[in-house]
Amino acid sequence: MKTIVTTAYRPTDATKRCAQETAQLLGLQTVERNKRPIYKLHEELAADILVCKKERLELYPVGQSEPFFFHPNSAAFRSKRPLENDPLVEVSGLEAGDAFLDCTLGMASDALIASLVVGETGRVVGCESDPVIAHVIHEGLKDYQDMPKLHESMRRIQVVPQNAVDYLKALDDDSFDVVYMDPMFTEQIAEASNFAPLRNNADHGQLTEEWVEEAKRVARKSVVLKAHFRSTDFEAFGFKRRVRPNTKFHFGVIQMNKSL
Repeated sequence: MKTIVTTAYRPTDATKRCAQETAQLLGLQTVERNKRPIYKLHEELAADILVCKKERLELYPVGQSEPFFFHPNSAAFRSKRPLENDPLVEVSGLEAGDAFLDCTLGMASDALIASLVVGETGRVVGCESDPVIAHVIHEGLKDYQDMPKLHESMRRIQVVPQNAVDYLKALDDDSFDVVYMDPMFTEQIAEASNFAPLRNNADHGQLTEEWVEEAKRVARKSVVLKAHFRSTDFEAFGFKRRVRPNTKFHFGVIQMNKSL
C-alpha cells in the first residue's frame, strides 16, 4: 500500500514544511489537505495517509479512522515500578551499561524500558522494517513532550528502518549483550489496542531458525523471546519458557553467557 503525506486539517507554515521534508526524506508524495477528512483522502487516493500535525505525526492506514502515533504505551506505567522486577529485565539479565537490540521495535515500549535500565553508558537499537512506521516512532521518541522523566531514555534509542534478520547479518559476533524479539502475535490480544491500527501494515514475519541463529551469534548474554502463551516457538527454537500466570504472553530465554 502506498503512503501519501499531508498536513493537519488547518495547515500552518510549520506543518507544510514538515510535510515537504517528511515526503522528501521517505521518498513519498505530498498532497494538499484542502480541509478534506481522512476518509475522503482514503477514498480519493487509495493510500495510507501520514499527517504532519503541530505536535506529532499520525499515520492513518486505509480503512482505519483511528491513527497510529507514538506514545510510551505500557512503558508509562512499567517505568513507575522497580525496573529490576520488570519481566523483560529479569529474564534477560539486562544491566546498566549493556547494549540491547530490539528486533521488533513496534511502539518502542520494551526498548524504552531497556533504555532506562542501561542508562547513558549503554546502548539501545530498535529495528522496524516499515520505513514509515520507523519514521513515526523515531520522530515521536525525539519530540515527545509529556513525561519528562522519560525524555533522556527516549532520545537515546536508535531506530533502524530495516528488517531485523538483515540487520543482524551485518553485525559482528557478540555485538550486543541482549537480543530481543517480539514477533507479531498470531493470536490478537484485545488489550494491545495501541497497535491495532497497524495490524495490517506491521511485519507479520514469524520466527525462523535463521533469525534465532543470527541472534545467538550476536548476543553475549541472552536472546529473549516474547510470544503468546499458546505459542510453540519457545520449545521449537530452544527457549526456556518463563511462565507468567494469568497473562496472555510469556517470555523465553536462551542464555549465552559468552565470556566478555
